[in-house]
Amino acid sequence: MLPASWIPHRRPEDRDHIGWIRPDGDAWVAVSLLGHDLTGPVDWLDAEEALDGTGLSWLADVWMLDGEGPDPVRVRLVEVTPERVVVQTDDFGAIDAPVVRHELPWPAPARLRPRRASDPDGTIVFGSA
Repeated sequence: MLPASWIPHRRPEDRDHIGWIRPDGDAWVAVSLLGHDLTGPVDWLDAEEALDGTGLSWLADVWMLDGEGPDPVRVRLVEVTPERVVVQTDDFGAIDAPVVRHELPWPAPARLRPRRASDPDGTIVFGSA
């Protein structure tokens, strides 16, 4: 659950919500929409700059979900709220591709992570040869 002390941060130009700034003693910590700290304790302006610099583009990135089998599963973020994180297997842009959705707790667990160069591609071939 979202702590009451976390302050929503919105981009100045379009007012999109891009994360929170939470108190940490006399300092502040920038927190992503996934509920992960983006900074250590910093001053307010540095926390704002970290969130503004991160933006929302990462929401469209490829992510990997560990623990669903021997290899990580290539996924895309579908929903990110302080109640849950929903991902689905990557459909590689094919609207008729079967996908599997996974509902995860918020903050997102460590097993949901950005894709690394060493990860398997995860390409799926649809149909028969």
